[in-house]
Order: sequence, then structure tokens, then C-alpha cells
Amino acid sequence: MRRINNLYRSICSIENLNLADQKARRGKSKQIGIKQHDQNREENILALHEMLINKSFETSEYKTFIIFEPKQREIYRLPYYPDRIVHHAVMNILEPIWMSLFTADTYSCIKGRGVHKAAKNVQKALKNAPETMYCLKLDISKFYPSIDHSIMKVIIRKKIKDVDLLWLLDSIIDSAAGLPIGNYLSQYMANLYLTYFDHWLKEHLRVKYYFRYCDDLVILSGSKPYLHEILASIKDYLASKLKLKVKDNYQVFPVSDRGIDFVGYKMYHTHTLLRKSIKQSFARAVAKGKGKESIAAYTGWAKHANCLNLIKVLSHESNQKVQRVRNTT
Repeated sequence: MRRINNLYRSICSIENLNLADQKARRGKSKQIGIKQHDQNREENILALHEMLINKSFETSEYKTFIIFEPKQREIYRLPYYPDRIVHHAVMNILEPIWMSLFTADTYSCIKGRGVHKAAKNVQKALKNAPETMYCLKLDISKFYPSIDHSIMKVIIRKKIKDVDLLWLLDSIIDSAAGLPIGNYLSQYMANLYLTYFDHWLKEHLRVKYYFRYCDDLVILSGSKPYLHEILASIKDYLASKLKLKVKDNYQVFPVSDRGIDFVGYKMYHTHTLLRKSIKQSFARAVAKGKGKESIAAYTGWAKHANCLNLIKVLSHESNQKVQRVRNTT
């Protein structure tokens, strides 16, 4: 594999930092950190440029908080300036390089390969019923917190040899245990951490029907014993190569019995339903009179499943609520 050099100057350039600033603020222009940055925007960008060139940049102190949906997780947050701008500046240059390493079976945080694309490709595979009778469903225990820094750095160095860029990436990696959930860079590094595992599954084990969304994995086959063999190989690879552990709640089951619960959908050979928790969230959003964007997001989700009646009922309720509000104003 050819290793790439001479990237750091492009990352540090004023032009790239300005572009990173534009991208990092999208949809967040009212945040106080952005407003504070904008009071001295040009001076801040110049100062950040100097920090990176002189290698005096240090990751700021994290603030953490707990979220409970869809499950309890600790989220890390960095200041908008300078950290979030730096992360976007790095990915402006590294994104096409890292994307070229990912297999076609990898989803999450990849342009054009979100939940709907993942669901669509699983649905497409299920049309071949004889070869997809059984499903191996698993996820990785405490994936982000368990990522080993030394291994992460070795993986990055398989493609990148720019010592200045490696200094910056190493300093960001070492700023918190594992990979901090909430960092813009973390979602890309998480995919990169598993990318050689993906290639091993596809190219060495020759797994035909494989789908990974972050740390959620689905493998389909016409043979239940084969899936148990693959599971044993996966456990061994993750433990020995990446210091990761498969959660104990893994399942090998007939698709016709329970469907595949993956990326918010419940998928069968004949039809696809929304996951129960998504339907409940959709109904709550309508009941609470959430805005058009929220309702539209759930409607878009439902349109990729066999949920026409659900869409009609909840859209009707939403329209009635809007009309009642208009009548009282």
C-alpha cells in the first residue's frame, strides 16, 4: 500500500481553515461558541494557522454529559474554536484518502451510505432467500471506549507517513481514553479502526452478505453452522488484532422467525417494518407537536419501510395539530 506524505501544509492553510470554519458551523450558527468566534474571526483563523504551523496546538479540555436515547452514553464536547475547526480541517484533506480504504459494505458517517442505504442493501440481499435464510447479528462491546490508541496509530500509519500530520493526529487521539463519542474525528477513526477487519471478512473469509454500520454487524447465509464458524473467527480476530470483544447478546437465527433488527428497521424476506422504538418516537413527535423538520425526518424514515398506513395516520394527526394551532392564533 502506497503511503501518502506532504498533507500537513494543506491542512494548515488559511484557505482550508476558512473552509473548515464554514463546514463546522453548518446548522449551528446560533451556538454561543460560534458567536464568540465570529467577534474576532479573521484573527482567530490566523492564530490557529500559526498554532498548527508551530505545533503549539493542544486539544482543549472536554466537557462531558450523558444522553439516554437511544441508549445511555457519555458524550464528549470540545469548544468550537479551535478544536472543531481543526477536526474539520483535517477531514477536508483526509476524508477522500480514508474513504478509499473502506469496503462497500461499510456504512455510517460516509456520504451516500447512511441508514437508508444500509437498509436498502440488506433488503436487496434478502431477495436471494436461499442464501439468506439465517442471520448472524452482533455488535462490539463498548466499542468507542475500547479502541486502543497504539493500534489506532499503527492503522493510521499504514496509509499516512506525513510526520507533522501524524503528530497532530496522535495528539488528538491521546486527548481522551478510547475514542471520545461526539468528536467529529472519532466517527471517521472508528470506521478506519475496523476497515482492515472488513477487508479480512470479505477477502480472506469470502463472506458474501456482510453489512456493518459503526459497530453493528449483520452477516447472512443459508447455513447456520457456517455462521457459527464465522462468529468464532470474528471473536478471535477482534480480540487478538484489535483488543475488542463481541457483546454477549449476539444472535444466530432464522430471518423468517424474527426479522433482522438493523439501522432502525425490522427486515424480513417479504417486507420491512420500522423498529418499534422508532415508531414510538414518531408518534411522540406528532403528539408533542414537534416542528416540520422533525416530522419530515420520521416520515422519510418510514417511507423506506412498509408503513404506508402509519404515515397516513400520523401525518393526518400532525396536520390536525397544525390546523388547531393556526385556528387559535
